[in-house]
Amino acid sequence: MPLAKISIMKGWRREDKQALHEAVHAAMVKALKIPEHDRNQRIDEYAPEDFIVPPGRTERYTLVEITLFAGRSLDAKKQLYGEIVKGLGKLGVEPNDVFIVLYEPPMENWGIRGGIPASEVDLGFKVEV
Repeated sequence: MPLAKISIMKGWRREDKQALHEAVHAAMVKALKIPEHDRNQRIDEYAPEDFIVPPGRTERYTLVEITLFAGRSLDAKKQLYGEIVKGLGKLGVEPNDVFIVLYEPPMENWGIRGGIPASEVDLGFKVEV
């Protein structure tokens, strides 16, 4: 059930944006053990003047923000970071151009499946990985 937001500068080709989605999703499936069908992603594109990046980064700078249920281990998070960097690397994004942030609101702060708190729902997968 992670929510992934990928922020980039305008100029990426349509097929490269689709590959961004696929790379981030594949990383979450592998590292977080989410179901393959569990997708909730978006790409936000910005004009260069609206997306100021740290010095030394390029126009391929990619900010990945993932909101997910709390409970994943540090090892799972490290694996996630590595898999995202590896996947984006296949698209020509240098490791130094990848920035990843995880947000972990408590499960009772998620209203899912008709507004039921996630803490009261059988998710069908394990969060503690």
